[in-house]
Amino acid sequence: ESDLKVTGVDFLKSQNTRLHHTDAYNIKNLVVRRGQAFQIQLSLSRELKASDKLALRFGIGEKPMKPRGTLMSLNPRQEPDYSGWQISIVKIDGKECLLSVISSPSASVGIYSLNVKTGTNIYKPEDGDVYLLFNPWCEDDIVFLANEAQRKEYVLNDTGCIYVGSAYSIYGRPWNFGQFEEFVLDACMYLLDKSNLRLSSRRDPVLVSRAMSALVNANDDKGVLMGNWSGNYDKGTSPLDWMGSVSILQQYYKTKKPVNYGQCWVFAGVLTTVMRCLGIPSRCVSNFNSAHDTDENLRVDIYLNEFGEKLNRMSLDSVWNFHVWNDVWMKRTDLPSGFDGWQAIDSTPQEQSQGAFQCGPCPLKAVRDGDVYLPYDSKFVFAEVNADKVYWVVKKVRGKDKYIKISTETRGIGVNISTKAVGQDKREDITLQYKFPEGSEEERRAMQKACSFIRPSGIGIRARFASTMSVGDMDSKPGVLHETVSKTGLQLEISNTDTLYPGNPLEMAITVKTSTPGSWTINLAGSCQLQSYTGKIEASLGYVKETIKLDGRSEAKVPLKIAADSYMKTLALVEDEVLIHITAIAEVQETNDKLTKETTMRFEYPPITVQMPETAKLNEDFTCAFIFKNKLNVPMDNCKLLVEGLGIFKMATFDQGDVKPGRIIKSEVICTPTRVGEKKIVAKLTSAQVKAISVEKAITIT
Repeated sequence: ESDLKVTGVDFLKSQNTRLHHTDAYNIKNLVVRRGQAFQIQLSLSRELKASDKLALRFGIGEKPMKPRGTLMSLNPRQEPDYSGWQISIVKIDGKECLLSVISSPSASVGIYSLNVKTGTNIYKPEDGDVYLLFNPWCEDDIVFLANEAQRKEYVLNDTGCIYVGSAYSIYGRPWNFGQFEEFVLDACMYLLDKSNLRLSSRRDPVLVSRAMSALVNANDDKGVLMGNWSGNYDKGTSPLDWMGSVSILQQYYKTKKPVNYGQCWVFAGVLTTVMRCLGIPSRCVSNFNSAHDTDENLRVDIYLNEFGEKLNRMSLDSVWNFHVWNDVWMKRTDLPSGFDGWQAIDSTPQEQSQGAFQCGPCPLKAVRDGDVYLPYDSKFVFAEVNADKVYWVVKKVRGKDKYIKISTETRGIGVNISTKAVGQDKREDITLQYKFPEGSEEERRAMQKACSFIRPSGIGIRARFASTMSVGDMDSKPGVLHETVSKTGLQLEISNTDTLYPGNPLEMAITVKTSTPGSWTINLAGSCQLQSYTGKIEASLGYVKETIKLDGRSEAKVPLKIAADSYMKTLALVEDEVLIHITAIAEVQETNDKLTKETTMRFEYPPITVQMPETAKLNEDFTCAFIFKNKLNVPMDNCKLLVEGLGIFKMATFDQGDVKPGRIIKSEVICTPTRVGEKKIVAKLTSAQVKAISVEKAITIT
């Protein structure tokens, strides 16, 4: 009998990838998901007989070995082996042999090299590396997600938007995840290799997602992105200029060096790409008024001067206008039952966890119920959405700083937690997945449970200020704080009385209200500052100080107006997008009631208009035009228009120079669609004064 040899292997890529939802990956190799059958067709030198020895050998890692479970030798004529992989002959047709392979639903994720052994002959096919991913479609995979619409969104959608702004002025920033683009899958595989996870740990999405949260930042492992919040980005790309993850991951894969620069939404966007690319369902989560509490005591102390201006130098903990992290979906077989489902992970480098800048996965249910002893990093995430704010006024008394506690706010942190809705371009509020309704009985119980695990840190104010303080102002316990309640029914409201366009005066008002009978004399101080999204004050623009008399149920409106030239310089100097921050302090002379209120607003900008057809045909050119009119009263210096359309055209930049008030600019891109379906085109305009105007528009490719 002549020796049996393999003469060719067909990976049947188009049928396999369609069934495995991997047909979008831009890569020569076969990409499949674990726990699901795929077929391979062998061409042989003669017809396969019952006595022939035939084995498909899948190996992962440097030195694949059977005892380590890194080499699967699959023989269709033998009993299935212990590895959990299965193989069977579908049909034999002359010299062709069609095989079906099912990998284990708990197989390690990564690149498997395939060779075929017949007798003593070994055949290595070209492009014989098979990429194996997590499988949310497979019930036995611990990332299984039952809902098809959710799988489409959280695994397969390669565009989306990330919510930013401030709590009551939220807007979506379009983001191209691009998990199927060229080199992105290879970059993720490179990160897996770099993670130092043992091959056996790569079967576990808990360990993989934790490792990736560490590797997306460059802090201790030369990972993907270097964080920078300094306001100076000359040595790289400003965090606001990225439109998606693709160029970041491609550059990283090419150079193997950290890419400059990221801030939280960039870290979250890239981590979403990496998770979806590997097959773990993932979403970006934006937490508004996010507490960055540096000592886990569940309170953030905010220091103001007597005009209501926030003092940067004092505050060690801060409240970010928003912070973006990720949720990933999986069962937690490492925890007691009841903690499956969404888990928070965060790749923005803030605090070390087990010696590295990584965070999560932390079950949302543990955060909601106050079970903050559960791994990983649940205390940290709990504090971000639940801390209390304590306001202090710092006054000079005989040359020394005196700290006067003015109020406590228990509801302001962790509001409007947002993600993109499934299957539509809308915001979904997921606050109730992170916390019970404010003021409910369950919320109080969760808070008390959490407080019992979070170490009491003794003195409320940092020890280094303690020497200058009178003891009466100290809080010794971190217990559950209560909202300040006023005897006069004092309320403060802050609003803008005109649209906030850069180059116009900022016209705002503070409304003071009382609601109980009596005559009240109220000292009001209100300040306006510019701050970056991390709460850092960039400039103090002005303040009002007035004494108001109110009777019973009445109100008074105090205007606060800032001239354009007092803030335009700061806008051009800082390379970040800045927000307008207003703080008001009111004090009732008769009762000594005190109240503070702060709010953050963002500037409004003229829009970018996109002109293009609603549908286009595969591989047929069409034109897309971007039009922008500068409706502001000030020139926009050094304007750049950035555009990208996944599956339509590569990212492009147009330098527009200085755009004077009233001027219209127009740029055109010739587009050639390479993929069918609904595709999105994203455009972003940046300039010295205005940092990020963006727009997205959908087109259907047939």
